[in-house]
Amino acid sequence: MAELASADRLIHATRTARPRGRTRPTTVLIGLFLLATCVIMLAPFLWTTISVIKPTDVAFANPPVWTFAPTGQAFVDLWQTTDFYKYLINTIVVAVISTVVALVIGLPAAYALSRFPSYVSAIILVIALIFRALPRFSVVLPMYEFTKSIGIYDTTPALALALIAINQPFSIWLLRNFFAELPIELDEAAMIDGCTRFQVLRRIMIPLMGPGILTAGIFVFLFAFQEYLTAVVLTDVNAKTVPVFIATQLGQTLPMLQQAGAATILLTLPVVAIAFFAQKYLVAGLASGSVKA
Repeated sequence: MAELASADRLIHATRTARPRGRTRPTTVLIGLFLLATCVIMLAPFLWTTISVIKPTDVAFANPPVWTFAPTGQAFVDLWQTTDFYKYLINTIVVAVISTVVALVIGLPAAYALSRFPSYVSAIILVIALIFRALPRFSVVLPMYEFTKSIGIYDTTPALALALIAINQPFSIWLLRNFFAELPIELDEAAMIDGCTRFQVLRRIMIPLMGPGILTAGIFVFLFAFQEYLTAVVLTDVNAKTVPVFIATQLGQTLPMLQQAGAATILLTLPVVAIAFFAQKYLVAGLASGSVKA
């Protein structure tokens, strides 16, 4: 009887199994949808790239000119006739400062919130989430008045401090999820051996938090690197960043429009490179940190 039952199950499995090499219509539709989404997302960037490498007299011709000799003159003019290098340095400095400070503050804060759960910690997390969800302009305007009143308007430290305040809630939330993934028994074992809480954080937790720290750092850096609204409100000339410079070039002469396109490409390439080379850490880190809150 057992052999007959096994034979029946085998026949049923053979009949119901999907033939190999056949693709379900749903899979095809999903693939087409993803392909169309990628094309739509990449189209503006590709159009900008084509316009930048065209000669100026045909860059924005209507109808478009598709046969042309590619040129990199727009990139040369961008570096030689504008202060783009200065704006790029400002952008990198602000992004690095805000990332480092956000991690330095976020690590102990996230560790405390994950290891000492209480109503107070829950309230702190809710307040952080609300602050992050507020319309950006409602946060930037008070910062503008504050920087004006203490005389630090249009300075790199002022912009960095503003971006730290804006991105800090996100880094704390993300890092807290990573800390929650680490078993509390590690803390208890280290404290039995004589470690203080700070030593547990520095010697045990932080070395184990490599993917989490990298993930949070990359996200905060990218947020700060591409920030426009905060930068355009809190800067004028000295601390201007690349996104603000690009906006000032729009609506000007054709050469300036091409320079804006060249600046857009130079601003986008580092972001694409970081996302491409760190995608394994980003995906694995986010998946690990989101399993347990």
